[in-house]
Amino acid sequence: MADEEVQNAAPAEAGEMDEAVMDITRALQEVLKKALIHDGLVRGLRECAKALDRREAQLCVLASDCDEPAYTRLVEALCSERGINLVKVPEKMQLGEWAGLAKIDETGNAIKVVKASCVVVKDFGESSKGLDFLLEYLKENQ
Repeated sequence: MADEEVQNAAPAEAGEMDEAVMDITRALQEVLKKALIHDGLVRGLRECAKALDRREAQLCVLASDCDEPAYTRLVEALCSERGINLVKVPEKMQLGEWAGLAKIDETGNAIKVVKASCVVVKDFGESSKGLDFLLEYLKENQ
């Protein structure tokens, strides 16, 4: 019985630590999840380019390991021309998982992840700690 209580207490403490410690990757992951829920997330290069060109985008996330350098130049040019914030993530596999392009098994692990080179947030959805942290980060690094 005592072992069960200790095991149950450990995940709760870890969850509290996760909420207290916020970094750019956790904030970005939370913002993308909220945007996906509120149907404000655009995935794929063609759709992202259209949203950037129409000035509908509020945030653009680009994978650093994009295969085609022309895609990277196009997205960076559209973001700088339109004044849209651009955040780079290291892997497109990770970006695809965050953007909801993966199947989740019964244990909660992502399987069959589809890579995403570019994701655009058109609507942040509801306000959250992650959104506040991300907007503050973007203000500091402009």
